[in-house]
Amino acid sequence: MTVHFIGAGPGAADLITVRGQRLLAQCPVCLYAGSTVATELLAHCPPGARLVNTAPLDLDAIEAEYVRAHNNGEAVARLHSGDLSVYSALAEQLRRLKHHGIDYTLTPGVPAFSAAAALIERELTVPEVAQSVVLTRLSGRASKMPEREQLETFAESGATLAIHLAIHRLEEIATRLTPFYGADCPVAVVYRASWPEERLVQGVLSDIVERLAADPIERSALILVGPALADSDFRDSALYESGYCRRFRHGADEAILSEKEE
Repeated sequence: MTVHFIGAGPGAADLITVRGQRLLAQCPVCLYAGSTVATELLAHCPPGARLVNTAPLDLDAIEAEYVRAHNNGEAVARLHSGDLSVYSALAEQLRRLKHHGIDYTLTPGVPAFSAAAALIERELTVPEVAQSVVLTRLSGRASKMPEREQLETFAESGATLAIHLAIHRLEEIATRLTPFYGADCPVAVVYRASWPEERLVQGVLSDIVERLAADPIERSALILVGPALADSDFRDSALYESGYCRRFRHGADEAILSEKEE
């Protein structure tokens, strides 16, 4: 018996990976985060599968489901939204599975920030503008941020910020980031990227709060901030310049051969 943790992707049912879909079809038990995972994905489960919505469950109850399936010799598909590597509450589940000696696998999914970037049609790392993306959040009821991981610390670098779970503090975020990025720095607020009800509100740090006030978003939104979100005033990547020598480019191979012959 194995518990297969599967990143379900940002929302759209067809953004799950092929591997994730295959595992769903093989498991007689599926635990899914009903508040954030598209229920259309459950159609991939085998007929008669035990389907458990974990949204109303605490960790003890989820652990009990794993133990029950383990005792019955049933493989489990555990569907989490987005990707497993960030903000998935994965670590504490793995710790309990290890305690019980239950095997598990991890299958990554499309993360929310990738879906948000696709919606706004932007690359988050632009040559000589920003080459880093910081995935972060603010302190909240679930857990506090480490003292060294503050918005201001990340903002000093000029990196693109992808701020999760903090839409209710948008005004605070704009105030804290303006001294570092400037009032005219682009901002995108993306609600439920890739879902049928997805929404996009774009502006700059000085007006994003006002732009969102007319039709507020209260949850399930990602905030992207940084100069890379602008669509001009950047140089082309050297990677595809005609004179750039690359190992797999025909001209580069010829140059390398010429050097060897000399």
